[in-house]
Amino acid sequence: MRGRSRRPGVEGNTRLTSSLGALLLVLLFLEGLTIVSIGSLLTPHIVIGVLLIPPVLLKIASTSWRMVRYYMGHREYRRKGPPAPLLRILGPVIVVLTVVLLASGVGLVVGAPTSWRPQLFTIHRASFVLWFAAMAIHVLGHLVETARFAPRDFIPYTRRQVNGASSRQWALAAALTLGVIAAFAVLPYAANWRASFFG
Repeated sequence: MRGRSRRPGVEGNTRLTSSLGALLLVLLFLEGLTIVSIGSLLTPHIVIGVLLIPPVLLKIASTSWRMVRYYMGHREYRRKGPPAPLLRILGPVIVVLTVVLLASGVGLVVGAPTSWRPQLFTIHRASFVLWFAAMAIHVLGHLVETARFAPRDFIPYTRRQVNGASSRQWALAAALTLGVIAAFAVLPYAANWRASFFG
C-alpha cells in the first residue's frame, strides 16, 4: 500500500487537522507576542485575532467530523480510536473557550456598546486564562501527531499516499485567505477602537 493512493478516510482527516494545528500554532505564537506589549501592538493583536477565526472554525469542523464518525461506529475511525481520556474531555472545553475568547474579542472591537465593554473585557481576559491552560495540555498531547502528519500533504512521496491532498491544501489556503480578508475588513474598527482608548 505504501506509495499508492488511498481514499482519504481517517488519515486524510488527520492530515488536515494536523496542518491546521501547525498553522494555528504559528498564528497563536504571533498573537502571544502582541500581548507582551498590548498598548503598542493592539492593532496587530486585533488583526491576528480576526485572521485566526476561519482556520479555527475549519479545525473545529475537522475534529468534529472525526468525533461524529467515531461515535457513528465507522470502522476506520473506531480502529484509530479516540484521543487519550484527558484530551477527549478537554476537546469540547477548548472549543467553547475558543469561541468565547474570539467572540468576546470581536465584540469588543466591532459593534459592542460602550456600556458592554467592561463585561466583555472581563469575559475576554478570564476566557483567555482558562483557554491558555487547557490549550497548553492540548498542544502537548497532540504535538507528536501534528509534527508527524502536518507535512505529509506537502512532501511529494507522502502526498501521493492518500488521495485529496490538493483539496486539503485548498481548504487550508481558503481558510487563511478568508482570515486575511476579515483582518483587512476589521482594520478601520481596530483603528477607531484604539483611538477611543489610547488616543
